Amino acid sequence: MSDDMVKILNGNTFVVSDARGDIEASPSDPTGLFSFDTRFLSKWVLTVDADRLMSLSTDDLQYFEARFFLVPGVGSVYVNATLSVIRQRTVGNGFHEVLSLLNHDDVPVDLTVRIDADSDFADLFEVKDTLQKQGSYTRQAGEGSLLLLYRRGTYVRSTAISSSQPCAFDEGGLTFTITIDPHAAWTTELDVAIQMLGQQIAEPGQEIGGVARTIEDQVKRPIPDMARNLARWLEEAPRLECDWETLQRTYRRSLVDLAALRFSPLTAGGNSLPAAGLPWFMTMFGRDSIFTSLQALPFTAGLAATTLRELGLRQGTRIDDFRDEDPGRILHEMRYGEMTAFEERPHSPYFGAADATPLFVVLLDEYERWTGDADLVRELEGEARAALHWIDAYADLQGNGYISYERRNAETGLENQCWKDSWDSISFRDGTLPGFPRATCELQGYAYDAKMRGARLAREVWHDPVLASRLEKQAADLKQRFNRDFWVADGEYYAIALDPDGRQVDSLTSNNGHLLWSGIVDEPKAKAVAGHLMSDRLFSGWGIRTLAVGESRYNPIGYHNGTIWPFDNSFIAWGLRRYGFKDEAAAVAAGNLEASGYFDGRLPEAFGGYPRSMTKYPVQYPTACSPQAWSTGAPLLFLRTMLGLEPMGDHLVVDPALPMTIGRLELLDIAGRWGRIDAFGRGRVDTSRLSGLGVDADR
Repeated sequence: MSDDMVKILNGNTFVVSDARGDIEASPSDPTGLFSFDTRFLSKWVLTVDADRLMSLSTDDLQYFEARFFLVPGVGSVYVNATLSVIRQRTVGNGFHEVLSLLNHDDVPVDLTVRIDADSDFADLFEVKDTLQKQGSYTRQAGEGSLLLLYRRGTYVRSTAISSSQPCAFDEGGLTFTITIDPHAAWTTELDVAIQMLGQQIAEPGQEIGGVARTIEDQVKRPIPDMARNLARWLEEAPRLECDWETLQRTYRRSLVDLAALRFSPLTAGGNSLPAAGLPWFMTMFGRDSIFTSLQALPFTAGLAATTLRELGLRQGTRIDDFRDEDPGRILHEMRYGEMTAFEERPHSPYFGAADATPLFVVLLDEYERWTGDADLVRELEGEARAALHWIDAYADLQGNGYISYERRNAETGLENQCWKDSWDSISFRDGTLPGFPRATCELQGYAYDAKMRGARLAREVWHDPVLASRLEKQAADLKQRFNRDFWVADGEYYAIALDPDGRQVDSLTSNNGHLLWSGIVDEPKAKAVAGHLMSDRLFSGWGIRTLAVGESRYNPIGYHNGTIWPFDNSFIAWGLRRYGFKDEAAAVAAGNLEASGYFDGRLPEAFGGYPRSMTKYPVQYPTACSPQAWSTGAPLLFLRTMLGLEPMGDHLVVDPALPMTIGRLELLDIAGRWGRIDAFGRGRVDTSRLSGLGVDADR
């Protein structure tokens, strides 16, 4: 999806059009009106007297609203257009569009205004994989509306189009024949409404076809006042005062994008969790929702509470190879479209992630440390215990005490079940790929952290000292074995994985930073790890690459093999801070935040890993999601890391280490178990000496 597309969204309903407001979707193009993983409108093309319009400009009003300024034909310096067209579109249950034509001439004008409309009702997986539909289509044109309908057995999806002004509906769209007086305007309001009937994905506690609420009820609910909702969301977040304009713009953009990506599952009672990203991932993802909730905790803790409840509600209960499900496992992805309904995809939900389960426990503990909400910890005690049990009982595929993964659904399951989930992301130095099962290093760090945090919850909230002691002993044993088995002695860093034979998959990667964050790194090894992270091989000056320069598969625009991921960098910075490398953490934060200025304040999913000395601007990655939840959350975690915010009992510790780019930084009204508190800091860290030059040897 190219960057000149105009995107507006509300929850998991979104519209992607060109700069004219037109939609002309190809089978593999993620443009159109989507909701609950189905494209409800694939064509929406405006013409005046059979001519397409030219875009003058587009107002990005809010994340849910856009305005398009258009003229017919192509004018010149000497011949001005006498007609202008304005389209104002708001997403809701489908979308609402106000279409206005303005006659700037001193004579009346007769016009034929036409909108061609259609829907292919493509499942999002069909768009991604360019697959053919199996159902049948119906088009019904009446006096007051056009109904587009798709049916496959009991599975029915429909789009209804209506207008406030009289028009002629036909099976291909609607036509207005109008006269506009001199210097006058003509306006109509168009509504594109969606319905979902029949075969649904049964949510926990829902009775499809019964009295309980279904997806149809969801889309028929009144849309709230989104402008007011956004204003309230921004007011409740901590206030940032800063003399660095880039950071101010990025902070606001992050808060607005987080608001845009809020998704309320049918069981959430109107509460929201972060959807993963536009356009492909506007749904619940275990890993993405957890990481984003962790990033956002100091700014909006409610996302974490909903994430924990909703993931706990859908926790695995059985052995199901099709869905890669185990008892206690936390889901990877939940989908609602046609292919999932007919079990042509396993996402109802799909559990093929090896990291979401330990991360669930990590988030539960971090949430309690910030909020003091022990009630939620008690409410989810069973789910947390089941997640901890999964680590030992189901995730240890090789019997060596490590989490590893191998898909059981060989046809449609994910091959790599870690966050670097592309096919070639886990490789040896020479570029060869290991077999399965694979035990990636960060999974062991997450398991260690989950056991340590689970022990704290067991001792302080569940009042089970026996479990606490057992988890602490297991964590200590895991840490000792891990530092022996994963440590690449001749390079002084951790291998990205162990292969099925226990051999080290020895490429140098950013995963080492996640190990610092988890606390599994032995203290004597931390300096060498930090040195690698800040070396020319990994740190570009804009951020830390996923794979080091010099590795066989390194590619500065390789998805997980050399690009820079802001989300990845935010947790690496947190990890550097944990082990006392404050200046290095500030340098990573500064590089990413400086890059955000070139992306209009919105950090993308990933960007190129070229050295900063080579590029005036950070290089865009061609197919990055935007906005994406955990990239949106990265600036928030960078703020926490730079200010050194850490909850200690009922107090918040503030220990700032800011780059010199920032003269003054104040984060006001930080909410938590301590009430509200302000944090202050001034820039002092000279990050230039750390911009791809390695750690100071005299540290």
